[in-house]
Amino acid sequence: MTRWLLAVLLSALAFAPLPARAGRAEDAARRVRPQLAADLAAADLRFGAPVLLRIFKHEQELEVWVDDGARFRRFRTYPICTFSGAPGPKLRQGDGQAPEGFYSVGAGQLNPYSSYHLSFDLGYPNAYDRALDRTGDALMVHGKCKSVGCYAMTDALMEEIYTLARESLKNGQEAFEVHAFPFRMTEANLARFQGNPNMPFWRTMKQGYDFFEKYRLPPTVAVCEKRYVVNVKIPSNASIRPDGQCPRFQRPVFEPFSPKPFEEQIAEERITAPGPKTRQFADVIVKPPQDAIAAAINADQPAYGLGVGVPVETGSTSALGFSQ
Repeated sequence: MTRWLLAVLLSALAFAPLPARAGRAEDAARRVRPQLAADLAAADLRFGAPVLLRIFKHEQELEVWVDDGARFRRFRTYPICTFSGAPGPKLRQGDGQAPEGFYSVGAGQLNPYSSYHLSFDLGYPNAYDRALDRTGDALMVHGKCKSVGCYAMTDALMEEIYTLARESLKNGQEAFEVHAFPFRMTEANLARFQGNPNMPFWRTMKQGYDFFEKYRLPPTVAVCEKRYVVNVKIPSNASIRPDGQCPRFQRPVFEPFSPKPFEEQIAEERITAPGPKTRQFADVIVKPPQDAIAAAINADQPAYGLGVGVPVETGSTSALGFSQ
């Protein structure tokens, strides 16, 4: 064997992912798919159907909604194990804030080689963030229950979320939307933050929240004049630039929607995954009382989910150049 050929083989081996890491997503799918498929079928939903995710930072919850062929229906609400920052969007690298906004995740943003079990990149900064010169990268939803700037789940719950998302993309969904909110966008919650400089941004986000609550369809979101424009019909010949002038939009008209009683979206209702899945790190992380979180927010101090006040730095780079 020539030195040249030996060098090529050694180089290939050095950059090849380890079999255990390469098969992590498949192993996770084998573990969780049977129960997920059964639970979806029981709800008259299909495994592999398009999904939409909603994140509520203050409530520490991640919702998975599944398309039933006409509208989206909530399938499951997962507790977020830990996150960083107070209500408010991420503005710059290193500010410890988790993103808020309307994001889109395609297959290339899934990371089965994550240092944090499994992950997907939210796509921050998106066109809106970039128009405002916001900085930061590798903002994820991932496992391992530790993070600064990301939304971290327990590994077991991340396997379910990742598998649902991955299967929807494999079955033809081009990208799934992730709506990351500071809290449930009710008037009562907004009233608690009167005077907050993020209020104009949150009011715009509420338009998307209200549209989805009313119609159970993803709102169309455009970015122009360095702002989100929500619930609009985009002209086919329009050229839209994030920092350019908004074209003349029209408002789409949708059929009225009346959810069945069991489909009602009630803010106080929680469909949580039971048992050890949510307490994978219970021996080291204890969920603080709600008044402790509220006190942190009112004092304008970071709140760190299940580990309030105790940020944990994430790792850096894993195989194939993926971060986190």
